[in-house]
Amino acid sequence: MTPLRPLDPYTPGSGSGDLRVEHYDLRLDYRILPNRLAGRARLTAVVLADVPALRLDLAGLTASKVSVDGRKHRFRQQRSDLVLRDRERPFRAGERITVEVQYAGNPAPAMGAWGDVGWEELEDGVLVAGQPTGAATWFPCCDHPSAKATFRCEILVESDYTAISNGRLVSTARKAGRTQWVWESEEPLATYLATMQIGQYRRGPLEPGAHAPAQVPLELACGPRTWERAQTALSCQHAMMTAFEELFGPYPFAAYTVVVTDEPLDIPLESQPLSVLGPNHLAGDWEAERLIAHELSHQWFGNSVTLSAWSDIWLHEGFACYAEWLWSEVSGRDDAEAWARRHHARLSALPQDLVLTDPGPADMFDDRVYKRGALALHALRRAAGDEAFFCLLRAWTAEHRHGNATTEDFLALAERMCGDGEGTAGAGVQPSRAAGVRALLRDWLFARELPELSR
Repeated sequence: MTPLRPLDPYTPGSGSGDLRVEHYDLRLDYRILPNRLAGRARLTAVVLADVPALRLDLAGLTASKVSVDGRKHRFRQQRSDLVLRDRERPFRAGERITVEVQYAGNPAPAMGAWGDVGWEELEDGVLVAGQPTGAATWFPCCDHPSAKATFRCEILVESDYTAISNGRLVSTARKAGRTQWVWESEEPLATYLATMQIGQYRRGPLEPGAHAPAQVPLELACGPRTWERAQTALSCQHAMMTAFEELFGPYPFAAYTVVVTDEPLDIPLESQPLSVLGPNHLAGDWEAERLIAHELSHQWFGNSVTLSAWSDIWLHEGFACYAEWLWSEVSGRDDAEAWARRHHARLSALPQDLVLTDPGPADMFDDRVYKRGALALHALRRAAGDEAFFCLLRAWTAEHRHGNATTEDFLALAERMCGDGEGTAGAGVQPSRAAGVRALLRDWLFARELPELSR
């Protein structure tokens, strides 16, 4: 029998190679003032190997009962490990199971190499920031982005509060001064993108202001005192959505929501299909606007097309950073070439000790990953030309829609779209400019030394 297997050396304490969860059904009861969460999680899953036990992630909360296929099952819990073991009945590869866990406790962020992640109390509400390993702070899961699953989340909170989770709102029901919110995500999502945002929020459409309305419904949730300022600052998302659909392909979800918390946030947060900003991100200047664009672009790059291993984080952050430069270009500010030269000069003065496709767990959110990833894309765009480059981005989001992908997948598609390696260019691309895509990107992706950005 094989041992419990980690999925990723970047996050060795999270996820499992022995189980694939296909659906999470969460039933939660949350009391805000005592910060008390009681939950029942039902996981529909497939066993991937013959193993004596299965491991789930659950951090800071205590499981009281576990069943498998409706029958009570033995378990043990230590730190963030919830291990299901039955000496008389091991798990078999290909077996489909339903695991139900009842649990409770006072949820709190998990502290790690990337700071505090997961369930976090605000002064008046809750924020969930799950990247990369925070999902286990509020529900038992296989916490790795390669393990995407559909979600249903039902949560009961005080009726003064709004509870926002992933997907679409299916129903609300009042129960003795409390309200039950039911959200469903039919598109699979990575566990780090599973979210719960709770606050005294007003919800409604995001108005386009002076911009032409986007075809995708845009929603806003924030406190009443921030409502008008948020409407003004975020109206540009209508133009962003229209531009990004043209550049990246159809928006991969039914709608897009921005939640604005009452408290300032150090950085905005992406979820699916929503983002979370602080009131400090409503300044209306370029710094705020680029972050708004960055988070929106993650719906394509990171949420719909999700990495298979954390070492490929550039597939999320490099693309989202390049989306900032593209929005600058589309909106009449500096073009991507100007941004590329500016950031190349800055990166050239920093230590040359990072490999973009394997930065190491401590550096996977280093700003050099973001900017060098964007520079690699810009180098490809310059070599292939706009027509082939944007055809490539649209093909990337279409072929891997709601799935997982790797750097090798991107290189293979780039060769196919921008030159097949045999001197034959993709449609509309000159062979001399399209040849050697892999050679062009090799040093950007796999070398430590920053390549030159040729004139």
